Parts: sequence; structure tokens; C-alpha cells
Amino acid sequence: MSAKPFRAGICGYGLAGRYFHGPFLRAAGFEVVGATTKNPERIAHLREDFPSAIAYESVDQLLAQDLDLLVVASANSVHASEAIAGLRAGVAVVVDKPMGRTYAEAQSIADVAHETGSLLTTFFNRRWDSDALTIKKAIKEGALGNIFRIDSRFERFREDANPDSWRERSTPAQGGGNLLDLQPHLISLVLDWFGPAKLVYSSVRSIRGLSDDDVVLVLKHESGVDSYLSASAIVGAPGPRIRLMGDKGALVIHDLDKQEPLLRSGKNPEAGGWKLDTTTSAQIHRGEQTIEYPAVPGDYTQFYLQVAGAIRGEGVMPVSIQDALDVALIVDQAREISIR
Repeated sequence: MSAKPFRAGICGYGLAGRYFHGPFLRAAGFEVVGATTKNPERIAHLREDFPSAIAYESVDQLLAQDLDLLVVASANSVHASEAIAGLRAGVAVVVDKPMGRTYAEAQSIADVAHETGSLLTTFFNRRWDSDALTIKKAIKEGALGNIFRIDSRFERFREDANPDSWRERSTPAQGGGNLLDLQPHLISLVLDWFGPAKLVYSSVRSIRGLSDDDVVLVLKHESGVDSYLSASAIVGAPGPRIRLMGDKGALVIHDLDKQEPLLRSGKNPEAGGWKLDTTTSAQIHRGEQTIEYPAVPGDYTQFYLQVAGAIRGEGVMPVSIQDALDVALIVDQAREISIR
């Protein structure tokens, strides 16, 4: 007789809860029993996606549903309070990035996890993008020789800011802006690929008049790699997603991972992961010579399969608490040293 699925609840059912967590929880075998939301449209989405799930008004009501896992996918301003509530309830917790708005807030969550012994991880899902997995493969194979620099970007062009978006209208103290939205992914990725780093340059600014929308950071890794990280909503000519340079060539990946567009178009992973093609296109450039490099398929399901294994006691959470704290520290430093 197969074991009963783990019971999961989601705090918030907006973009993150509906498209980045719900489908992959289901594909990894979790039962989504409920979510916190008072928004009528989001309640309707929850019922459409998970007919037996119930919408609750508070995290306490959700935690009363005998959960095995709480996913915090709400606004950044309540990540700490909701995560701590889950940890104190003895439930494993996944916090969407960033774990906290500041290093101190992230540390406060980590402290409760250590105190209670409850499992905790952060949803740095971009580590399971096709481009991220392809880079790991290229590094392992030595395809580029000695790697010395990477340009990594999340860039787009939106001429007008959206005052209806909490990410764009909220102050940094409230959890808004690209330094807390997209840069944590970029920082997390390069720390995973190249190891510890020191922040040596930061430009955090608002071009369109709301929260910070153009953020450029430079990190120097102890391994000798320099990381140039750009997260911007106002770049009229976005650069390639990745340009990874070594002394034997450069790996270039132009396009973003396919998973979010697939989800938004109504496609979903099946049990165990994607059955659709999620590979990005990658090329190795050596001067005038360009060759195709076989990419690795992306799949965020792997994150939640590892979470399930950790809950069963068969492994560790997919992203360590220390990883989340390392990212939070660099985010804090980026504000402190940003050029004016």
C-alpha cells in the first residue's frame, strides 16, 4: 500500500503560489489542501487548480489543517511572520525568495528553525532552470577551460512602472524592488556555481520613479571568477541571459528558461516532472567559431522532490539555510555600498 501524500498549504495564491509552487507541489506528489487568500479571483483560481483545496484567511487557520509543509509565497513583508509561524507549529517550511527583506530578518527565521528543529529552505528555483543546469554541466566537463567571468542577466523593457504591483510600488523596507525580487536569484546562482564571493560594486536605483528597477552588482569569488549581475526592468536592448567566459571559449545562452511561459500558457508538469521540452538553446563561441552545446532540461519539480525526501528523512533540503543567509548578506551590502 502506497504512503499517503504529504499535505501542503500555500500562503498566498498570486503569481508565485499559482504558477511557481502549486504545479510543482502536485508533480512532486504533494496534496495541496489549502491556501491563504481573501481575493475572490484567487479563490476561484485555487478551486480551479485544486478543487478540494480550501481558501483560508490566515496562516493560523491554514496551519490547523494538519500540514506537513507550509509554502510561504506571499508578499515579502510577511515572509518572516508566516515562516516563523510554520516553524513553531513543527511544520517544514519553504519560503519563496528572498527569505527575509534583510539579513537580520532572514537570521530571525533561521534562528527559529534551529531552535525548533523544523526543516527550512528557500525557493531559489532558478537553480533548476535549463541554463543553470547547463552551466553546471559545462563547468563539470571543463568545456570552457579556466572560467574567469560571467555576465548573468534578468533584463526586460517596461517603459512605464506599474503602481498596482506591490513589487514596484513598495519601498525596500516593505519588500519592494528588483534588489529583493530578481537579484537574489542571480546572487544565489553564482554562489552555487563559483563559491563564496565579496561584493565589490553596487548600483541600486529607480529609473521610473517607484521602487528600485535597475540593479547592477559585481562580485569577486574566492575561486577567481568575477560575476556581473544585472536585474533591470528598463533595458531597451536586453543582453543574453548568460555569457560565461573561460580561456577556451564562451558559453552563451540568449533566452530565459521555458518553464514560466509554459505554465502561463496552461501547460503543467506531470507526475515526476515535465514531459515537455524545457531545454534552452546554448552555444559555445570561440572567436568566429560557434558550436551548439547540448543543454540540460529544466525542471522545478526536482526542488519539491528533494523537499519530500527531506521530510521523509532521506536527505537534506534543496537549498541550505546558510545559502539563504549568504544571499541576504550580499543584498544588505548592496544597499550600503550602492553608488549615489
